[in-house]
Amino acid sequence: MEIAQILASKAIVPCAKVTCKRQLLQLAAERASEVVGLDAHQIFETLKEREQLGSTGLGDGIAIPHGKLKGLDGVHCILIRLEHGIEFEAVDDKPVDLAFVLLAPQGSGADHLKALSRIARLTRTPGLMERLRKMQSAEDIHEFLTREAEETNAA
Repeated sequence: MEIAQILASKAIVPCAKVTCKRQLLQLAAERASEVVGLDAHQIFETLKEREQLGSTGLGDGIAIPHGKLKGLDGVHCILIRLEHGIEFEAVDDKPVDLAFVLLAPQGSGADHLKALSRIARLTRTPGLMERLRKMQSAEDIHEFLTREAEETNAA
């Protein structure tokens, strides 16, 4: 599963000003609602319930909040780059400033796991997240991520 298949330019928030996990999840739900056409409250509740099971903060400033929803047509990613890191109960206790929010249809076990795996691999690419953190526009971020993902797969 490629980033270009699940991340649209309109699904990227390049400089979010949130101060806590709840605000981040609310912003993600609002943007996801615009992208996928589902109710923002339903999306927020799904993300919140998943976070209550355990933080999706991977470390190094990165989190991958995720959930499954009825009515989705496929896997979607919402990328939020924060102006300032926030407490997220990440495994390394460092603030999170990049959130790759994944939403998948209910019953999409394999596709959901492939997307999670793909994002996790991408975040571990040396230097990639540092470069991403410097970008200011959604279009630049989208072009960069889709190009880098292709190059990472080709290697």
